[in-house]
Amino acid sequence: MMTRSQQGRTNRLTRPSIAIAAAVAVTAGVVAAAPDAKTAQPGPKLSLIAASASVTLDSWKEDPGVYLDLGTYLTSENGAFELKLTRKSYKDPVVAAQIIRDGKKTQTKALPAGLVKDFSGLPDFAQISVIDAAGKSVLEKTEAFCPNNASGRVRPDAPANSKYPQSCPVNPFTLGSVWGVESGWAANTYAGYYSDAVQLPAGTYTAKISVTKKYRDLFGIENKPQSVKVTVRERSWEGEGGGEGASASSESSAGAPSKAAAKSGHGASASEHAGHAAAAPAAAPSGHAGHGAPARTDAPAAATTGAGSTFNVGHGPYPPAPPALPWALKKQATEKGALGRQGFSAAAVGDRTGQTDGSRQAPGVQPNAKRPAGKATVPDVPKPDLRSLPAYGITVSDGYEDVPGKDYLAFSANVWNAGPAKLVVDGFRSPGKELMDAYQYFYDADGKQVGYTPTGTMEWDPRPGHEHWHFTDFASYRLLKADQKETVRSGKEAFCLANTDAVDYTVKNANWHPDNTDLSTACGQENSISVREVLDVGSGDTYTQDLPGQSFDITDLPNGTYYIQVLANPENRLKETNHDNNSALRKVVLGGKKGARTVKVPAHHLVDAN
Repeated sequence: MMTRSQQGRTNRLTRPSIAIAAAVAVTAGVVAAAPDAKTAQPGPKLSLIAASASVTLDSWKEDPGVYLDLGTYLTSENGAFELKLTRKSYKDPVVAAQIIRDGKKTQTKALPAGLVKDFSGLPDFAQISVIDAAGKSVLEKTEAFCPNNASGRVRPDAPANSKYPQSCPVNPFTLGSVWGVESGWAANTYAGYYSDAVQLPAGTYTAKISVTKKYRDLFGIENKPQSVKVTVRERSWEGEGGGEGASASSESSAGAPSKAAAKSGHGASASEHAGHAAAAPAAAPSGHAGHGAPARTDAPAAATTGAGSTFNVGHGPYPPAPPALPWALKKQATEKGALGRQGFSAAAVGDRTGQTDGSRQAPGVQPNAKRPAGKATVPDVPKPDLRSLPAYGITVSDGYEDVPGKDYLAFSANVWNAGPAKLVVDGFRSPGKELMDAYQYFYDADGKQVGYTPTGTMEWDPRPGHEHWHFTDFASYRLLKADQKETVRSGKEAFCLANTDAVDYTVKNANWHPDNTDLSTACGQENSISVREVLDVGSGDTYTQDLPGQSFDITDLPNGTYYIQVLANPENRLKETNHDNNSALRKVVLGGKKGARTVKVPAHHLVDAN
């Protein structure tokens, strides 16, 4: 059995850990009436606003640079701002359209071809100009905008909740996405992780932020730039240890890059997805909440997307960032000295099992009170459709201290559910038994349970960083020769199902707000008598195989071309609509020599990303 542990390890491919501080809160009082565009166009009225006239940003001596979270937001009035993005296959480009809803009428407005290249946001949306106190221009740059960014209501009669997803996907093999700013809401324009730090000496500046002309013309946005006074202060981690009276000020931390992961000595990897939620605690919780597992190191893979705002330790190389941090909790953390050398930590404000950012729950779903009774049946109702994404984040790692002298091919894999029904699996344990008996459930169009079937087992994994129930035989991974037929390496995977990645939220019955998005709620405790694991429609589960026993041992393999195969439901134990689309291949070319092996990863059709 293979594991999900990534704790306490080093690897050949590392990334800097970056976490983004909380966004400036939007209040109803800062919003002016929606402007009239020069040319009347159908759809909502969009406006650029600034939540505050001034912000204070930090530049750290140990790693100088300023992250320009200037507190500007895009508001949507007279209807929601909604975009739908799809691609037919990896051979086809991403196509974007605006969905305009007027009562019961829906209009689709095609956006220009090539406007977006991926699903992470609208490129070059915001134009930022910065001048110093003497009036000299010191910076000109553009930033992308994810409409699903950290957001909030700007008037009290706006919908209480936004129906749109909480992030823009960054998985290179995303197939479809929905972006939106709810009517009466505003979304932060700050690009977060995707915005490089800029070099600005300590001092005062004036930033002018505007929407670039192509988007003003496209969406009918009036040209009204916003000006924000910026104070840059230089700080150092020397002398700012916890308990030394030098904790950071919550009133002036907008845009301050967290140093927790880099400076705490724990190696906690920060969220690379912070740009799509605009707030991340400085250090991800170590392991699963409440278990005290050792901290994770950076995993050798690109950022995962996150179907929701959670910490998915062990389920992909990086935990998605939470939404904008509530002011009260931020202030509480400061008062308790939680912003010392380790920076802001979600755990410092009372995170516990099932809690993700100190304030909001990512609830797991409850299993049935008892195991099913009566005859097992597989009724003729909608079922899930499990599919695999091609492997990505592929690199060569060594055997660490466990098996020195070895070379391993590490990668990330994702199995997702294309629907139209969610995958629901309950595990039940007889008293004293080590394994749970697993059952798959089926539901009719009204959501009523109408059948079930046995589907294997669940097993408890006691190792640090795991400590949860694994569903067996969910996927397997094989390294094939160039003929794509003969297997040279293989492994099976047992793991807890969690909705870590929004793979395609345009499919029928896709759930834009899935539950059980983090391991601490979805996977149960050691003393659990039962557990329910769900893979919702449109979401997938990323698992990074980077440790010996998980990744492929390539120490003695000849150089040449191979294929990594990701195979969902390998034993066909799970009932689904189609078993013919469970396999995905990714070509790799091995080179180098023992102890210094290399891997080249060609583009997968139009997806030239690893």
